Amino acid sequence: MPATPQAKKTRISTDTLIERAEAMVAGTGRTDLTDLLALTRARWTEPTTRVMVIGEFKQGKSALVNALLNAPVCRVGDDVTTAVPTVVSHAEQAYATVVDAADLPDSPAIEDLQRHDLPLDRLATFATDDHERAGRRVQHVEVGLPRDVLKNGLVLVDTPGVGGLRTSQGAVTVAALPSADAVLFVSDATAEYSATELDFLARVLRACPNVTCLSTKTDLQPEWRRIVDLNRGHLERAGVDAPIIAVSSLVRDLAIRTRDQSLNEESGFAELVQHLDTDILGKSRVLAHRSVCRDVLTACENLTMMLGPELAALEDPTRLPDMIVELERATAEADELRQRSARWQVTLSDGVADLNSDLDHDLRERVRALIRDAETSIDSGDPGQVWDEFSTWLEERSSDLLSDTFTWAQENTAWLCERVGDHFTAEMASSVPRFAVGETSGLLELAPDLGDVDRGRLHLGQKLFIGMRGSYGGVLMFGLLTSIAGLALINPLSIGAGLVLGAKAYHDEKGLRLARRRNDAKIAVRRYLDDVQFQVSKTLRDRLRQVQRGLRDYYTLRAEELQRSLNESLTAARAAAQSSQSEREERITVLRAKLAEAERLGTGVARSLGVAEPREVA
Repeated sequence: MPATPQAKKTRISTDTLIERAEAMVAGTGRTDLTDLLALTRARWTEPTTRVMVIGEFKQGKSALVNALLNAPVCRVGDDVTTAVPTVVSHAEQAYATVVDAADLPDSPAIEDLQRHDLPLDRLATFATDDHERAGRRVQHVEVGLPRDVLKNGLVLVDTPGVGGLRTSQGAVTVAALPSADAVLFVSDATAEYSATELDFLARVLRACPNVTCLSTKTDLQPEWRRIVDLNRGHLERAGVDAPIIAVSSLVRDLAIRTRDQSLNEESGFAELVQHLDTDILGKSRVLAHRSVCRDVLTACENLTMMLGPELAALEDPTRLPDMIVELERATAEADELRQRSARWQVTLSDGVADLNSDLDHDLRERVRALIRDAETSIDSGDPGQVWDEFSTWLEERSSDLLSDTFTWAQENTAWLCERVGDHFTAEMASSVPRFAVGETSGLLELAPDLGDVDRGRLHLGQKLFIGMRGSYGGVLMFGLLTSIAGLALINPLSIGAGLVLGAKAYHDEKGLRLARRRNDAKIAVRRYLDDVQFQVSKTLRDRLRQVQRGLRDYYTLRAEELQRSLNESLTAARAAAQSSQSEREERITVLRAKLAEAERLGTGVARSLGVAEPREVA
């Protein structure tokens, strides 16, 4: 897919901006600014836009990815479903890699994951065939393809839909959404959105606001336009602001084989590709450009902070004593930002402690509420007869609990980042890295299965045995009493009493067995939810520690940059007092040129940050 004229212009203007910033800091001795701009260039040169394809199973997600890429990346069929995520990105040569954690701890670090080459002819079956993955803890499959649609940094993630949106897999999908730049929500055009899908969409929007709805399989539904209109109405009533694009993977495949442009337009994929290029990749490039602008503005501000006082001291030596005093004060304040006792450090540590406490309490409350609901459901019937349905219900409720907990954790983490950022300038706070607190792939799989309970089914022999055991005492007791009157031990009275007591024994045994099944079911539920709570609590604590370390390292680095700029200014100001007239004039010329370039560049960048679209810096 060729770059649009706007995308090309953005790329040229941003490259020029980085080049001018690099030339500006060259020769200043500020290796930290040089390293910052080098990292900025690397991020701009190789940007990626991660787009997750999600939805219920059997909605055509894999067929959609295959049709979009014109490659059999994902296996499709009536009897197969994707079981592991498939991540597809651009590469000059096609390849496939399996990423797993077969011999690693339950929560391995990303850098410790193992990667193994996968033959391309096994790619389509590996993500769907359980036998292919037997004995392996597969995290995902990475695929590289030489496709134009991926050239501008688009990365597609085909997610599993096994078990539906409200299962553990659905919860894991929602938990991974904060790492996505955009979401394609897939639902076929054979039916309107269900309540489950609308509820799932609402949770998706909380984690990733950039959502596009795709209505697939339009070739199977003659009235797909009416379905799409109904779904638009459902989205409006639910307050979901997301466009809907209708597509047909089958028509797209036919258009590619016959090279029929009109069929391609009819398939809806031309509109989808345009949407990806303009509304998703285009916005991603705008955001990447703004990130570059912030880094360049940081370099301009640091350079001005370092060179401005030196120029002022050289131009007016009489102001030097007051300037040195002011620089010493500012340097002391910057040094305080680097100390562990700094206010932002206290805010960060207290905030993380408060979040840990709040999240732990919230999780416990959610689990306790679920246990109460589960026990009420168990007491209202026979768990043995509906155990399969009950297990599915509990899994769905557990997945909802997981999704809500990690979405809430993500929102509170963003709040904490804002509170810590209040201690710094707006420019510093606006460049804080994004933390995906909800990345919990494989979390529920670590908890053991719910298990099984006695189904309460008795065959005829067991029923007879229980009845005979209860009737034996009645026959014997009444037989002995009636024998006093000269009757035989076994007579109509003793037999009748035996039947009555046998029936009562059978009824009592049924009650005892039901009570035992209910108790076993409650124990199984508590054990299962205790394991879920244990895993979720550990992951939440780990994620918050990562946020704390990430914020600490980021702001410590910014504080060090600030202090270094002030130290350089102080050193230069003191040296200015001892320089000769000729040296002073020569240095003034150099400083004026550097500061003029920093002012021009900084002003242009600030103007660029104030508009919606990036533009050439003056």
